[in-house]
Amino acid sequence: MDFKGQVAMITGGARGIGRSIAAQLAKQGADLVIADVSEETAGEASRELADLGVRTMAVRLDVSRSEEVSKAFEAVMKEWGRLDILVNNAGITKDGLVLRMKEEDWDAVININLKGVFLCSKEAVKVMVKQKYGRIVNIASVVAFMGNPGQVNYSASKAGIVGLTKTVAREYASRGVTVNAVAPGFISTAMTDALAENVRQEMLKSIPVGAFGTVDDVANAVCFLAAREAGYITGQVVHVNGGMYM
Repeated sequence: MDFKGQVAMITGGARGIGRSIAAQLAKQGADLVIADVSEETAGEASRELADLGVRTMAVRLDVSRSEEVSKAFEAVMKEWGRLDILVNNAGITKDGLVLRMKEEDWDAVININLKGVFLCSKEAVKVMVKQKYGRIVNIASVVAFMGNPGQVNYSASKAGIVGLTKTVAREYASRGVTVNAVAPGFISTAMTDALAENVRQEMLKSIPVGAFGTVDDVANAVCFLAAREAGYITGQVVHVNGGMYM
């Protein structure tokens, strides 16, 4: 896969899965827009990723605020005049059982995780339709399909992303724009690494391959869907979960 000459925007791209996606795209030649709620973190990631030999740009962005989203996309177009790939990765958790969940925690997760995908996709489609080309990849989750106790807001937001993905895919398939999602399972992070060994072992029992996934596993799937070669794939969800959901 060759992304040379293409511009890719990754929301929540400064850390974790987003950072890995950005790095993988850069290694294959894509110029990067690192969008993150922390301007400092976005700038730091942008400077480090530039060492991979691509152009980079940092954008401070709260994806739940429409005015910030519009300004961010305007800045990208002013700088580079095009946007080929959008990865909607920004997300948060505010866990709690449904009976105890505060309304503000529900709203916060839905606004960032789902409304943010809507706002960013809307701006990206405006550009991509004019180009007659574009790739949008949304980060969903295995919990959109299985549910997870204590994550009613997160599960609902990620399930919403699946419906959004399929609808936008249908709306713009004829205009050269594909829209797909990647649904990660348990991915090895600092949080999972800090779990007690007995808890880790119980989690692993639910994964047929017997191991947690890595951020690179997710990034590889995103890069595939973002490639020109994946042009006949749209409205799909690629599950990256080691078989825990089939």
